[in-house]
Amino acid sequence: MEPEEKKTARLKFSPFLFDQETPRNPSVLSIEFIQDEIKYSYTVEFTKNAVLTEELTYYNPNKANIFRRTTDVENQFTEIKFGSKISVDKVYKKTLESNTLWNNTVLGGYLKTNIQVDELRNVADWFENHLKRMVLTNTQLDTYVIHKIDSGEIEKNDISRILRRADFNISDIVIDENEGEVSPDFMELLQNRFQKNSDSFKEWVKKGKVSFPKLEFEHTVGGSKYFLPFLSESQGTQRYFGFAGLLALMIKGSVIFPIDELETSLHPDLYNHFILSFLMNTKNSQLIATTHNREILDNRDIYRNDAIWFTDKNESSATELYSLSDFDSSVIRNTSNVYNAYKIGKLGGVPHTGDFFIDLTHEK
Repeated sequence: MEPEEKKTARLKFSPFLFDQETPRNPSVLSIEFIQDEIKYSYTVEFTKNAVLTEELTYYNPNKANIFRRTTDVENQFTEIKFGSKISVDKVYKKTLESNTLWNNTVLGGYLKTNIQVDELRNVADWFENHLKRMVLTNTQLDTYVIHKIDSGEIEKNDISRILRRADFNISDIVIDENEGEVSPDFMELLQNRFQKNSDSFKEWVKKGKVSFPKLEFEHTVGGSKYFLPFLSESQGTQRYFGFAGLLALMIKGSVIFPIDELETSLHPDLYNHFILSFLMNTKNSQLIATTHNREILDNRDIYRNDAIWFTDKNESSATELYSLSDFDSSVIRNTSNVYNAYKIGKLGGVPHTGDFFIDLTHEK
């Protein structure tokens, strides 16, 4: 949703490439969500150059259109039409259109203005504050969690408590601040990454130094305390420290975290502990995760059928997405062993591997 500043900037996405037509056609994304107990539906159609159409509707309680946006691609001009139930001053409408470049969404254009439209503000707030960025296997969650601790959004003691509940022998978390000299080349890199006029950048230029956190875990063993640098901890401990921060945010707030390959570096019992901790302690947050841990299919008392989704490649190498709840009773009954059904390929979503023997010899 972050708005582009130039019309020439291309949208950062890759369309499906394994056929002749799809790369030439626009892509479409749709999402439904609830904000302040109101259901919204948002759809956007786009190419690498421009947002072609965009529509936002809400149900309050009946379905009504908030806006529909179309783009004159030839003239690179945006037109926005608001629904009959949305009152927007004509000057506000013109301002919003002029700030919504052909490669921006209306919500992105709205963030560049000072106008006030309650419906747009609510939706922009959901994307900005509730839906978080994808957590990948290589995402450095430690810096994210430390920042949240510094800002007061997370209590350090809450992280320690969550880690102890997961059987980590960590009695305390120690965060110190170190300063390091900065070379001219590195300062230039910082200049490109941060705003020149930001207080942090001005302070770095003045001092010629950059502050960075030093994270250590305190372990109490045999009555003695030992301090271990974060990077000396196991990959599992590092990963779960980040997850503990995400869990604290989900328990105390209303956020959505998408996590790729949730099981990475985690023992299966820690994996289940994290899921159960989320389910038992959160009220308004959501967790959307991908996993290769098929053993969760054995826990039907934890996961509803409509909470489990499969991905499967079709003959065109396109990925199809479907839910366990899509299967009728002839395939899955309440007493069925879903785990075994998945293993034998009854539910799809499994690789079709070949023979184990690989002959690498070549006849002359």
